[in-house]
Amino acid sequence: MDPDFLNVFTQPAALNQFLAENVIAQGEKKKLIKPTSSNNPKLEELKLLLIDWINTTLKEEHIVVKSLEEDLYDGLVLHHLLENLGSLKLDVDKIALTEKKQRQKLSVILEAVAKCLQLEESQLKWSVESILTKDLLSTLHLLIAIAKHFQPNLAMPPNVQVETITIENTSRGLKTASGVEYITENKENLEAQSKDDAFDELFSRAPDKLDAVKKVFLQFVNQHVGKLGLNVKDIESQFADGVILLLLIGQLEGYFLNLRDFFLTPASTMEMLHNVNLALDLLTDGGLLNFSVNSEDIVNGDMKTTMRILYCLYSKYKAKET
Repeated sequence: MDPDFLNVFTQPAALNQFLAENVIAQGEKKKLIKPTSSNNPKLEELKLLLIDWINTTLKEEHIVVKSLEEDLYDGLVLHHLLENLGSLKLDVDKIALTEKKQRQKLSVILEAVAKCLQLEESQLKWSVESILTKDLLSTLHLLIAIAKHFQPNLAMPPNVQVETITIENTSRGLKTASGVEYITENKENLEAQSKDDAFDELFSRAPDKLDAVKKVFLQFVNQHVGKLGLNVKDIESQFADGVILLLLIGQLEGYFLNLRDFFLTPASTMEMLHNVNLALDLLTDGGLLNFSVNSEDIVNGDMKTTMRILYCLYSKYKAKET
């Protein structure tokens, strides 16, 4: 078992309870809120606000929610909420008593949510399985997405973030990756990005200049990782596993990266996430990263996110070179 898995729990009882309640099958992967975030006052404020919002919305239907985990998993409250907010008529029974019926009901409900919110499958931060198994992180993401679409003026507390742990059951045992995830919008990041984000401008208004910017970044990267015998040709794919990014940071910042601290040849998404999270931690500790980044975006090859990260390094070290 990965030793980091044990470190996220403050008491042995918490670990035993977690393993008892969260059976992770071979090949399965789950992202969960760490127990250390359970007493986060901003998280509690958000949960109480969402409960109050649901109860106010469904007051005439005499539905009272007391717990987001325990009262939403079977689809009943979500069904009423969507019908009330969006006048959606869903072709499912109001009450589903068996797990099979609940799974079918949730499938119809979540499909309707994705269609109504115009979300692609890759954008979804929840699933039938995660809602059915009372996963708080997924339930929060789902409710916030519904609230923002149907009631955008709902004043949710900004900057609510939680420590997460992603656990994968592999043939070699449990592998974990820790991270920090924003559940509500990062107000500081939004304010910063609202000030003419250069990369938003580049991608939306000047795509013809994109190749020129990529060429500048590639020259900068190869100038430094070339000393290690490496050659980067594609920003979108070659930074996804975090290896080049870590080696670049090491070259620029003078870090000695122990091979035991990262995966030189990552064989899974979990190992790639570990590398990227380590790189982001190094950038943050070095004062180079002052905005939130979802490590999954880099692993998924999101060009804009990767270029923003590279610019953090380029802007500091190109100035030193000139």
